Amino acid sequence: MNTPSHAILNLAILTAQQHPTATLPIVVGALLPDMPMFVMYFWAKFICRQPEQKIWSNIYYHPFWQNITHGFHSIPLALIGILITHYLGYWYLEIIGISALVHSVFDFPVHNDDAHRHFFPFSHYRFISPISYWNPKYHGRVVSLIEKLLVLVATLYVFPLQQSWITKGLLIAVNFVYLTGYFYMRLFRPCQQITVENS
Repeated sequence: MNTPSHAILNLAILTAQQHPTATLPIVVGALLPDMPMFVMYFWAKFICRQPEQKIWSNIYYHPFWQNITHGFHSIPLALIGILITHYLGYWYLEIIGISALVHSVFDFPVHNDDAHRHFFPFSHYRFISPISYWNPKYHGRVVSLIEKLLVLVATLYVFPLQQSWITKGLLIAVNFVYLTGYFYMRLFRPCQQITVENS
């Protein structure tokens, strides 16, 4: 799933009206598993000056980056972290761990050839899903639409629970980008393809 979707869906699942201060750790935990990917991209793109195609077809799949990414998506490691922080009474860190675990669970069924090793380092098993959240070859268009609809519904639930206008603004911004991007791909891209084919 797309990283902003994780943040909004996790808020809808984990936010409770009696714990409004949980918003920040929930968002941090939802974003945490994807952080190695963003660090990798920044390093490859802006420091090493690598082209996009090489970043996502070569560098991303390098064992170093794969091990870090899969470690951050590891369900057993998240559970261990949750148990330790719960035992020590670190509520804030426990919420981050729970949110990171939910992120990994959501990712599990929507990755095909880019599937994570969700049981790393105890197992190298990768669930190769028949569907993908982005790849059109594996129903990516349908899955993407379902994801955006779920995010919209989650936003309608979460929005009135948020006290910060910054959070509310980000919720609106994510949905605006998702919806405009979706309609752009559906309405304007086909026209561009027809123009290119006829030229």
